[in-house]
Amino acid sequence: MVPILSPFTGRVVPLDEVPDPVFAERMLGEGVAVDPGEGIAVAPIRGRLVVLHSANHAFAIEAENGLKVLVHIGLDTVHLRGEGFERLAHEGDWVEAGQPIVRFEPGRIRAAGYCLLSPVVLPDLPEGYRIQHVTASEVVAGRDPLLYVMVVSHAG
Repeated sequence: MVPILSPFTGRVVPLDEVPDPVFAERMLGEGVAVDPGEGIAVAPIRGRLVVLHSANHAFAIEAENGLKVLVHIGLDTVHLRGEGFERLAHEGDWVEAGQPIVRFEPGRIRAAGYCLLSPVVLPDLPEGYRIQHVTASEVVAGRDPLLYVMVVSHAG
């Protein structure tokens, strides 16, 4: 069982409640969202930072076993073109779980009219794996698991 740590400190929100069909309908993968209470996003797993969007609002980390985690800070925040976001790591870096990746300004994002609910999804989950959601309603960035990824038993 592999823990996916929360990239944010805040309230856990089911994907079904995210007001964006791309996430709510799981077009990018299964996962959960967090309503961040502070402006830092950390790596949810150890691995390579394979994507850090030019607007700094989204990043993806791939573990050595091929598991990928996509973190999206807010909804439609790409339209801010990086304003209110500060890159703390670089695409291609190896990062540790809990390592800060992006600092952001929640007040500035909300003032610009964007929703701060932040999806954390597992795109391209390899066959034979399944996700278990945690029951916690509040999580601390880099400390508390948000999801667990488990190998499905093929016992005959």
